[in-house]
Amino acid sequence: MKGKDINIMLIGFMGCGKSTVAAELTKRLGVEQIEMDALIAKEAGMSISDIFATYGEEHFRQLETDMLRKFKDLKPVVVSCGGGVVLRDENVDIMKGQGKIVWLTATPQTVYERVKDSTDRPVLNGNMNVEYIGELMAKRQERYQAAADIMVATDGKTVEQICDEILEKI
Repeated sequence: MKGKDINIMLIGFMGCGKSTVAAELTKRLGVEQIEMDALIAKEAGMSISDIFATYGEEHFRQLETDMLRKFKDLKPVVVSCGGGVVLRDENVDIMKGQGKIVWLTATPQTVYERVKDSTDRPVLNGNMNVEYIGELMAKRQERYQAAADIMVATDGKTVEQICDEILEKI
């Protein structure tokens, strides 16, 4: 099956479906799933929100870079990356050397509907609204676009349809 012998790195804004899609892809491909944020939180012994509050965003971004480096010898895996992983050129370079980068997209309204009840989104704390989400997505769009090998829109699609599209494009 296509995709079974390479790493798939899922990128995109928070709430675009990376974790859900990663779970389905790993089930289909019979490979390991890695949730970057969960792994970082586990290794740090604190939540992502607490890492941001205690050490700041720059420290968290360094933890992402350090984590990505650890994946170089893992194959095949599906990695659900943090929403801001593409903010560092170094991270994009590391990911490009490790597999296919799949950018999952969603509209600001879709993202809002998916994350509005979450308190685990430190970048959105105090700004949980469609307008702010849209502004932040617009700021990051160029970074996602430059990093991506494949782009898949998730709005109005089932996880099965999204995975079918990813596997077709790989």
